[in-house]
Amino acid sequence: MEFQQILRELRENTFRPIYFLHGKEPYFVDTISSYIEKNALSESERSFNQSVFYGKDVDHMAIVDAARRFPMMAARQVVLLKEAQDMRNLSNLLSYIEKPMESTILVIAHKHKKLNLNSKFGKALKKNALIFESKPLYDNQVPGWISNYLKSHKLTITPKAGELIAENLGTDLSKIANELDKLALNLPAGTQVDDAAVEKHIGISKDFNVFELQRAIGLRDPLKAQRIVNYFAANPKKGPMPMLVGSLYNYFSKIYLFHSAKNLPENELLSTLQLRSSFFLKEYRAAARNYSHSKTEQVITLLKEFDLKSKGVGYNNTGKPEGELMKEMVWRIMH
Repeated sequence: MEFQQILRELRENTFRPIYFLHGKEPYFVDTISSYIEKNALSESERSFNQSVFYGKDVDHMAIVDAARRFPMMAARQVVLLKEAQDMRNLSNLLSYIEKPMESTILVIAHKHKKLNLNSKFGKALKKNALIFESKPLYDNQVPGWISNYLKSHKLTITPKAGELIAENLGTDLSKIANELDKLALNLPAGTQVDDAAVEKHIGISKDFNVFELQRAIGLRDPLKAQRIVNYFAANPKKGPMPMLVGSLYNYFSKIYLFHSAKNLPENELLSTLQLRSSFFLKEYRAAARNYSHSKTEQVITLLKEFDLKSKGVGYNNTGKPEGELMKEMVWRIMH
């Protein structure tokens, strides 16, 4: 079952006997687990009917004993096993998984990795549990996720602001959600979030960020590019070299792809480049005019070179500070 389907079912006060939540993205696991913890029982019922265990501190018998109890003065009880990936004998819960209690909601939160479900334990889960695999989002999926998250808080966001947040915060959804909550807390319902609001409430500069740097490079604006890279050199935490190289590599990879796909209809071109709107397509058209197919290939090779230089791999270690490497890299891209 998909994440939103599970949340919709929970909001309708429909609960399953067993939830097995596993996968590499902790945000979705935590969100489902937290919702059940806070909403399956009333505040007065939780004192006697909610038990929370942690994988590294508990054995299977404690979980089974708790799950097989009958609720006290309530229709159900909740047993949460958090950090289940740290439990040594998780598969020993098999006897309970095969015969769960209808009056118990058992939540097993197995974060950071996927469990192999081909075992006897896995097959029992498939038969009797709601299984949710929490998968990380791809980079190009994050802006859309940001937009949907804000919609749930009755806010909208401009494409540029969404990309700005995604570029600077990466794919850590828990971190992004914390920052978006700041917007929801400070802005009235119905507000459209723009890059100025992102700068004010999240602290990502609307003028000095990776998104603006790649735009300045793509549109051949050397003065703006130099100002931004100087800012990064003076504020290394705002634009570390790995983030800078990764973002520019993705940017020029799309320019390279644009050269091969530029004659496609616009909707197909957007899909090929994994762009969410024609707002960004204009920029790639302009960048492709400034960087020919062969020049784009050279830039991609150059980015690989500076990635290795920054790590001291494959090239003589020049001993240059990261800021100086940034400046040299951007100058060589544009010249």
